[in-house]
Amino acid sequence: MLPPEPPPLPALTRAEAELIDRYLEVVDLLGRINPARDGDTYRGLRAAQALVGKASALRDALALMHRRGETEVHARTLARALRVLDGERRTARIAIPRHPAD
Repeated sequence: MLPPEPPPLPALTRAEAELIDRYLEVVDLLGRINPARDGDTYRGLRAAQALVGKASALRDALALMHRRGETEVHARTLARALRVLDGERRTARIAIPRHPAD
């Protein structure tokens, strides 16, 4: 049995789609760097090195939106797109994990 189809992405401008893609790339790298999660320092170092380029790409996506006159962020639409692209799970990796009291 196949897994259920995800809902369709909402209609986005190219610049909004670029913003979402670049944002999730940064989020994924921050999740790898999170010192509250298990992992080795080399993995965190590699993610931190890649973060510089991805953050620049995120900045460029926002600058492009602004230059094109897309001065408002349509949060509800972009949040829907993030949910479709598994953004809730991906952003949860940035948070400090909840553990029982030590």
